[in-house]
Amino acid sequence: MLPSVSLLDSFQWSQFTTMLVIYLVAITAEAMSGALAAGRRNMDIFGVAVIASVTALGGGTIRDMVLGHYPISWTQHPEYIFLVIGAGLLTTLVARHMHRLKRVFLLLDAMGLIAFSLIGCNVALELGYPPVVVVISGMLTGISGGILRDVLCNQVPIVFRRELYASVSLAVCLLFQVMHTLQVEYNVSTLVCFAAGLALRLLAIRFEWSLPVFSYQQRWE
Repeated sequence: MLPSVSLLDSFQWSQFTTMLVIYLVAITAEAMSGALAAGRRNMDIFGVAVIASVTALGGGTIRDMVLGHYPISWTQHPEYIFLVIGAGLLTTLVARHMHRLKRVFLLLDAMGLIAFSLIGCNVALELGYPPVVVVISGMLTGISGGILRDVLCNQVPIVFRRELYASVSLAVCLLFQVMHTLQVEYNVSTLVCFAAGLALRLLAIRFEWSLPVFSYQQRWE
């Protein structure tokens, strides 16, 4: 029995390490995208820190509240708060040296979208929720931070306009759930979903893929 326990512990540690790395990448990327959005609105340093924090931690907070997953993760790890604020403030120092700032912003946002979508799916799976809730949890985690960021920056959230965004999160979550159902090795499925989702999002930006737009201008008489 000892080898089996050892293998299980090894798998669980590998899974934990993978999710931790993805989470750190996600909150850093989203904090930077939030800081850039704040800079485009000429906010002061406090505003930058707030927008960076809300963008990075808001999606996970909303997800945990909806799923009844307490305590909320960042309240137990204050180092995450320092990380996102640090990433946001660092962005203010290097942003002026970034070329093609818009592309950097979109890349960071895409990385955060995919990573958070996968994290949201994983949290719901660990809590034993059914597949449809797993997918919704992933989408909620992926898009909520960006929605909060855009609302606070007085913009129509990108999730409701322009290129494929929420649809990319949905596709990633569905693919992750399918691979989980097929019992594909966890790290493999995570890597495949992250790469496929990031590629889809960047292609959607490059070729301006979007869903049909509903426009109704007629006024009621």
